[in-house]
Amino acid sequence: MPNEWDVVVIGAGPAGTAAAHAAALGEARVLLLERASMPRYKTCGGGLVGTSVASLPDHLRPPVQARVSRATFTLGGAWAFTRSSRRPFLDMVYRDQFDAALAAAAQRAGTEVRTGVTVRGLVSHDDGVVVEADGGSLTAAVVLGADGSASRVARHVGVRCSQVDLALEVEIPRSSAQMVGWSDRLLLDWGPVPGAYGWVFPKGDGLTVGVIADRDHGDAVRSYLEDFLHQLRLHSAFRRMQTGHLTRCRTEESPLRRGRVLVVGDAAGLLEPWTREGISFALRSGRLAGEAAARAVGQESPSALEGALAEYERAVRATLAPEMRAGATLADAFHARPRVIHAGLATPLGWRSFRGFCRGEATLATLAARPSVRAPLRLLTVGRSPARRRGAPRSGG
Repeated sequence: MPNEWDVVVIGAGPAGTAAAHAAALGEARVLLLERASMPRYKTCGGGLVGTSVASLPDHLRPPVQARVSRATFTLGGAWAFTRSSRRPFLDMVYRDQFDAALAAAAQRAGTEVRTGVTVRGLVSHDDGVVVEADGGSLTAAVVLGADGSASRVARHVGVRCSQVDLALEVEIPRSSAQMVGWSDRLLLDWGPVPGAYGWVFPKGDGLTVGVIADRDHGDAVRSYLEDFLHQLRLHSAFRRMQTGHLTRCRTEESPLRRGRVLVVGDAAGLLEPWTREGISFALRSGRLAGEAAARAVGQESPSALEGALAEYERAVRATLAPEMRAGATLADAFHARPRVIHAGLATPLGWRSFRGFCRGEATLATLAARPSVRAPLRLLTVGRSPARRRGAPRSGG
């Protein structure tokens, strides 16, 4: 098996597979490494907003388990209201199936995929990168780190995070009697911990129920999940799977690369700080990095290679960073006044904005820039320090 590659991608989630697909289309020789066997389970709500669907490679048809056209919102289990739409606004997938489909698309584009390979370290040189992995070393002109929120590559690059959250989730099979009424409806609950929320997402054969909040409130997050399940009358349902993981959101000045090593998706801390939506950020950042890597390996001079890789950083800051800033502003408003945010979503403007964001018709940046939204957000956050951003190091937790 060849051990010299143009591009080595570490991690076969949406970011890594999108990166590998884009680099392979750019005629680079691409190797995709994944620690687990495919398909593998991943804790995730599994909601595909319109931006994610539009970013899929090869016009891929995702393995959709349910299409959501109704949404119920609650505040601490009370003050419920439900809104509906004539056409669906959110697609739901299981991540093991979704990621496997993306990996297959990368293979069709020419990527070689190796699973069951753990990367132990990286050694950068002027003319390439040595990837130390199970079974020996590999060399690459460019390495793309897509190894998730606990990324080894991110530590190599020096990624710093400003928000670290704990997400807990259970999968409940459809055989439970409590499944009635959930086939096309999601539920979002604004929780008791500042900045926390819970969700219920329908899937073809069950429900995904989860909560997320600041990891510093770990005990409270665990209590919130159990209380949430009781409120939903799902506490006695069989739990097919119960998992947890950390999500990390980068500081705006955090590096996206170190020499020939780039980070994408969760490894880069690229996700929206309020909803913690990360799939669209993974797909888009992966594609940008893969395209930059393919251009870089075709350059004859070190300065041209450097310029091609730097284009990835510029593209992320131009396209994804504004959405993250808007999400951070909304997170601060939600942290300060969850009742106001809840009431706002009940209005026609609030519901249209939520539905438009889910469909990909508007980003949080474009929504937050509208005068009808910008002015209330300013009032909600005036005089308050950013409660959600603490400058936590990447390696923390």
